[in-house]
Amino acid sequence: MRRIAGIVLAVLLVGGVVAAVVAGRDTGDKSTATKTVHAVIGSEKAEFFADPDVVKALAAKGYTVKAETSGSWAMEGLDLKGYDLAFPSSQAPAAELAAKYKVRQPLPVPFYSPLVVVAHRGAAEVLAANGLAALDKNRGTLKMAAHLDAAERDRTWQQLKGAEKYGELTGTLYVATTDPETSNSGALYLAAASYVAAGGKVAASDADVDRTAPLMHKLVSVQGAQQSSTDAAFRDFVSGAGNPLVLVYESQVAALLGEGEGVDDLTVLYPDTTANSDHTVVPLTENGRAFGELLGSDPELRELAVRHGFRPQGATAEFTKATAAHADYLNQKLTGIRQAPVPTSEVLHAMARRARG
Repeated sequence: MRRIAGIVLAVLLVGGVVAAVVAGRDTGDKSTATKTVHAVIGSEKAEFFADPDVVKALAAKGYTVKAETSGSWAMEGLDLKGYDLAFPSSQAPAAELAAKYKVRQPLPVPFYSPLVVVAHRGAAEVLAANGLAALDKNRGTLKMAAHLDAAERDRTWQQLKGAEKYGELTGTLYVATTDPETSNSGALYLAAASYVAAGGKVAASDADVDRTAPLMHKLVSVQGAQQSSTDAAFRDFVSGAGNPLVLVYESQVAALLGEGEGVDDLTVLYPDTTANSDHTVVPLTENGRAFGELLGSDPELRELAVRHGFRPQGATAEFTKATAAHADYLNQKLTGIRQAPVPTSEVLHAMARRARG
């Protein structure tokens, strides 16, 4: 039922900002919630806040949540007067919002999720046979340096040995991402790619952006129209539509597997250099700060976050235990994965604009 609710919610995500993910709706729960929290959240957390168990757990702590969804980078363009918090999907847009609204530090970071590339088995095996990936059962790693080299040289699937066995593997080889100007996952993909392309140097100036801009533009321009949210991109992949390689959050995959669902021949590729999505609360009121801290400290809410595929901060054992049955798909301890530093929001904005052209 959570998946059905999520699909209905995702359909509403047209135009960047939609109202009506309401936690605390009439579900027959006779709770005594007394504080209403008004929030704008990244769309990938819509299912979490719509989950009746989350609604009930929050009500038991005295909270009702009324949330609207937005692309993380689009939040800075919203008028957040009257809101208790903003909840983007990473620290860069959160830092921008915190500066704009003069929010005191530290900002609560209840949970996080690494970026992954979902692929069908045939596509993953072709990548591995051509030195672009390494596989282990139903998961593996995407070799970012080799991937960027292929993008630089405009390689097509037809140029890769073994691709001829799969009719769907045609055209330019690329990873489908969300729009980096408005969506967190697309921006983080550029952050990791630019870091690898620059030889392990995080972009910190216009000159740094200039050096990798042509390659970043290739990564984006080859995609044509991009989705505004990973919810839509992941839903297309699950339905069998779209590109053979799609960038999503690990949390989306883990939540799907946890519900006993899956995709025939699903393979999960972890980029060997990536940027984690740190879901960061920007408290705009003291009520919002208390709520953000509760999300990270309350054992029941942490357990529910894991159910939705998120990794709670400071306790990898919780995620490892909860996803043990799906270890063939998930790199539970992120072994062999390097975390790329993320540029400042100003630099990342410039990088996204140049990439979009």
